[in-house]
Amino acid sequence: MTSARIKVLCVDDSALIRDLLSEIINAQPDMEVVAVAPDPIVARDLIKQHNPDVLTLDVEMPRMDGLDFLERLMRLRPMPVLMVSSLTQSGSEVTLRALELGALDFLAKPSMGIRNGMMEYGDLIAEKLRAAARSRPRQARAKDRPAPQTLQAPLVSSEKLLIIGASTGGTEAIRNVLEPLPSNAPAILITQHMPGGFTRSFAERLDKLCRIRVKEASDGERVLPGHAYIAPGDQHLKLARSGANYVVRLDDGPPVNRHRPSVDVLFDSAAQQAGRNAIGVLLTGMGKDGAAGLLAMRKAGAATVAQDEASCVVFGMPREAIALGAADEVLPLEDIAPRLMKLVAASGRAQRV
Repeated sequence: MTSARIKVLCVDDSALIRDLLSEIINAQPDMEVVAVAPDPIVARDLIKQHNPDVLTLDVEMPRMDGLDFLERLMRLRPMPVLMVSSLTQSGSEVTLRALELGALDFLAKPSMGIRNGMMEYGDLIAEKLRAAARSRPRQARAKDRPAPQTLQAPLVSSEKLLIIGASTGGTEAIRNVLEPLPSNAPAILITQHMPGGFTRSFAERLDKLCRIRVKEASDGERVLPGHAYIAPGDQHLKLARSGANYVVRLDDGPPVNRHRPSVDVLFDSAAQQAGRNAIGVLLTGMGKDGAAGLLAMRKAGAATVAQDEASCVVFGMPREAIALGAADEVLPLEDIAPRLMKLVAASGRAQRV
C-alpha cells in the first residue's frame, strides 16, 4: 500500500454517527473521510466522484435498503465495505447477511452513551479500516449456490476434536469449513471475534446451513461429536474435562490480544486438555490472536492448519502463525474441510491424554 492516506466514504442516515466517524477517522494520520452521505442514493454519486478506498455503510438506510445497495455495489463495483450495525437481534441478522453479500467486516454501534461509546471505539475503527484497505474484495455468496458435496466421516473415537479460530472474514470462512462436514464429524469448538449479541444469530444461521448441529456454547455442557460450539461474543471459550468427558468452559476474564473471546485462550486450553487428539485451524483475520496458541497446540502434538494468503480476506493471524512455525500445513480455504477429514481418518482411534 502506498503512503497516500486511506480515503473513506461514510454512509449513514444519522448525522451524529456521520460526524463521529468523521472525527475519529480524520484524527488518524493515515486516513481521511473524503465525503459523507445520508443514504445510498447520494452515496452512488459520491463513490464515482471520490473513488474511496473503503466504505462504511449503515445497515438500516432510508430510500434504499442497505442490503440492496450492498448487493448492487459488490456486483458492479466491488470494494471493501465495513458495515455499521445496531446491537439488536434484527441488526445482527442483517449484518450477517451483509457479510454473505461481500461486506468485509462490521462495527457495532454502541446502544447507550453513543458519543462516548463511538470515541472509545476509535482505535478499533481505525484498525478495521486499515485492514479493509489492504483486503481483497470478495465475491458475494450466490443465492443459488449448490450445496457442497458432503464429505465422508471417518470412523473415529469421540475423543477427536476440531478447534477453529478466525476474525475478519471469518464468518464466511467458517461456513466454508463447516458446511461440507458430515453429521457425524468430530466435535468442533470455534472462536470467532464478534461482539456479544451477534454470535447467537451466527450460530443459528450456520445451524440451518450445516449437517452438523451448530450452537452458541453454554458453560458446562458436554462436547459431543456432530456438534459445533461457538464462543459467545463476550466470553472466552475453553475446552475442559469432567471425568472422561470433554466439556465447555466459559469465562469473562480480561481480554487477551485485546479480544474476548480470544482464539489463543481456546487454542491454549485445547493444547492442555486434548493434546494430539485435537486439530487446530487458524483462518482469516487481522492481528495475531491465535498464532501463539496454534504453536502451543502443535507442540502438544496436535495437527495444525493455517489458511493461505490467497484465500484470506485479511492475511494477519495466519501470517503470524506461519511466521512462528505453528502451522503444519498452509492450505486454500476450499481445501481445509477435506483435509481435516483426512487428518482425522489418518490419526485412527484417539488415545486418551
